[in-house]
Amino acid sequence: MAGYLTTHVLDTAKGSPAAGLRITLYRIDGEARTKLAEAVTNADGRTDAPILPQDAFLTGTFELVFEAGDYLRAMGAPTDFLDVIPLRFIMTEHDHYHVPLLLSPFSFSTYRGS
Repeated sequence: MAGYLTTHVLDTAKGSPAAGLRITLYRIDGEARTKLAEAVTNADGRTDAPILPQDAFLTGTFELVFEAGDYLRAMGAPTDFLDVIPLRFIMTEHDHYHVPLLLSPFSFSTYRGS
């Protein structure tokens, strides 16, 4: 199976997908941080295509950076706590990795989804 990476952002305060949230993907190699992709979530809170598709998939350490503050400001939500949310994780197999973000103005969580 070829690997790929997807993400999904849900606004738990509103109980709906987080549309219009900018996400950047970086590959981490020691102290080096290389930008691989950038996307904005659609009406379903997902990127229109995998943020790291099969033809570009690599194993290693990665970081998804979610521009939560910009999204929260656009929604009229409080922005005095969360701003940029970096999630660093490791992909060790050629598999489907799904890294969602559950977001509210005062908290967030993530997990390896399916």
